Amino acid sequence: MPQTMAAVGVRGGKGPPEALELVRIDRPEPGPGQILIAVKAAGVNRPDVLQRLGFYPPPPGAPETMGLEVSGEVAEVGEGASRWRPGDKVAALLPGGGYAEYALADARHALPVPKGLDFVQAASLPETVFTVWANVFDIGHLEPGESCLIHGATSGIGVTAIQMAKAAGARVIATGRGPDKARQARALGADLAIDSLAQDWAAEVQAAGGADLVLDMVGGAYTPKNIDVLKPHGRLVQIALLGGAKVEIDLGLVMRKRLTLTGSTLRPRPPEDKARLARGVEQTVWPWIEAGKVRPIVDSAFPLAEAAKAHARIDAADHLGKIVLTV
Repeated sequence: MPQTMAAVGVRGGKGPPEALELVRIDRPEPGPGQILIAVKAAGVNRPDVLQRLGFYPPPPGAPETMGLEVSGEVAEVGEGASRWRPGDKVAALLPGGGYAEYALADARHALPVPKGLDFVQAASLPETVFTVWANVFDIGHLEPGESCLIHGATSGIGVTAIQMAKAAGARVIATGRGPDKARQARALGADLAIDSLAQDWAAEVQAAGGADLVLDMVGGAYTPKNIDVLKPHGRLVQIALLGGAKVEIDLGLVMRKRLTLTGSTLRPRPPEDKARLARGVEQTVWPWIEAGKVRPIVDSAFPLAEAAKAHARIDAADHLGKIVLTV
């Protein structure tokens, strides 16, 4: 096994997609409880873009290189990582370092590649599936028969959330910017898909009876409208702030409706908490995937050396589903 490996770095420490370049760095070695994965594919996510721009530094102890999810084969097993053997095919959630030929993972944050999926499809799953599971189900407590409003319908998170909420028996309302994105959301299973550029999405949701849960990655001006459309005992779950973090809301309405306003990030969570989420995902979501109720939606795949093109694609914001790098 080589002592060095190819990985994607950022020329100058931060910059536009064109700043991404292939570099050679030392290959890591697994410590106790870790596995070394020979990477076959790595998912591209919004947090990677924020890290590239210098706004989302890796947590202490994480690799400086980007990449929060990979698929591949186990190359080495650290002490105590007894579930895995060299050659096992896995998909894993990482704190960083996935844009490389090899990546370290906490053995508890790796799951077997679902039956019937290839490595590109499997690499598109961990970050989005863990995020949706954590926020819609673990925090948001979505129940069968409830209405779930999902913004950003055609993003990696959006396409996963639509399918997982439907698999759980919820009624799904989705918003997307433009008629094509609304049409794509309907094709994924949304019961009501709203073109937020042409329609007043909040009025449409109110006319449809409101929402029990809102999964929002926008914030900003969306927040008061999210609160307006929530039913009594509704939950607003915030996972990103593309529209801004500063908002003004009517707390009296929150009190009268007995609402819950919450949110989370995934990357900084303690390893034990991610392991708990992994158990829930494997028990509930992996069977949905293997039964065809939830399917990975891959927009495009680029070789590792073309990471700049992958980031340009996600920056353009006109993709459907996940963008993946192949190794």
